[in-house]
Amino acid sequence: MNTQSLKLYVFYCSNSLVGEELSAFNQKLRSEGIKALSLPCSGKLDVPYLMKAFETGAHGAAIVMCEPNECRHLEGNMRAQKRAQAVASLLEEIGLGQGRVTVVQRDADGMEGMIRKINAFRAQVSARLHSNNTPGTVAENLIKSDS
Repeated sequence: MNTQSLKLYVFYCSNSLVGEELSAFNQKLRSEGIKALSLPCSGKLDVPYLMKAFETGAHGAAIVMCEPNECRHLEGNMRAQKRAQAVASLLEEIGLGQGRVTVVQRDADGMEGMIRKINAFRAQVSARLHSNNTPGTVAENLIKSDS
């Protein structure tokens, strides 16, 4: 990985956070390297859109979903889970390794629990990038394979 800072995308279902929780969530995630993107439902996040985050330099992506069986769109969180698994497989296949995509489901801990999980994921991605010779981004992987 080069000396640039860690870049993490957080895609969140706008139905999983409401009112003051949403502004607190955005404020707590407002740090260098984290970009939070709202979705009408986590199920709207498709494979090409998620891959685009990695193509534009993301080192990791977290998908924040509603509680199990609480999706307003019935199966949105199940779709998001399957798409996250598909992208994780693609990233592994192109040589970026495992652990670049995570799904954070809302639970009894609410917003604070989601923030803890996202911060733990951020630390995990950072540790992986610094502990081995894994390329940080899709672009770095392409440059490495050309040389």
